[in-house]
Amino acid sequence: MKKILFAVMAMVAIGMTSCGNKTQQGEAADSTAVEQVAGDEDAQSTIDQLSALIKEGDATKLQEALESVKAKIAELIKQNPDAAKEYVAKVQTFLKENVDKIKGVAGDNAAVQAAVSALTDADPESVVNGLLQQVGETANAAADSVKGAAKQAVDDAKEAAKQKADDAKDAAKEKAAGAIDDAAAAAKKKLGL
Repeated sequence: MKKILFAVMAMVAIGMTSCGNKTQQGEAADSTAVEQVAGDEDAQSTIDQLSALIKEGDATKLQEALESVKAKIAELIKQNPDAAKEYVAKVQTFLKENVDKIKGVAGDNAAVQAAVSALTDADPESVVNGLLQQVGETANAAADSVKGAAKQAVDDAKEAAKQKADDAKDAAKEKAAGAIDDAAAAAKKKLGL
């Protein structure tokens, strides 16, 4: 009887454990779905903004919007690189479908043409990887700059400490020479010289 009870308890424990794992997997899938929906909404918002600016015909605002697309991609890369690729793919599709309209608005504005080319000439994965590389290079340059500034601060502190030590040594020499002169003068006075 005990063996049967033990077997039933083991089966219940296994059943409960497997249910718990399904819940955790479901939660992970749900969060991925939420990120994808957020990426889709971001892409649609960007497309709506670009569409409005194309209709408006302002090349400067269009250029600023295209630069904000790059910033949005960089932000999405930090959160979820796959969502960034989907975002790029949707924006690329829009830009490619409307390239003639964009050229009409941009005219001779090389910055707009360069921004569109940067976003459309490569596949989404290459765009995301390129921005990842730029972020890495920027971070490396910033780190090098900080290292250089820190080294310069250390060198400046060393030089200041050395100068202070030299000043203190000179002051001590002068004080010692003055004390010797005073002692010699006092000794001469006592001797009557």
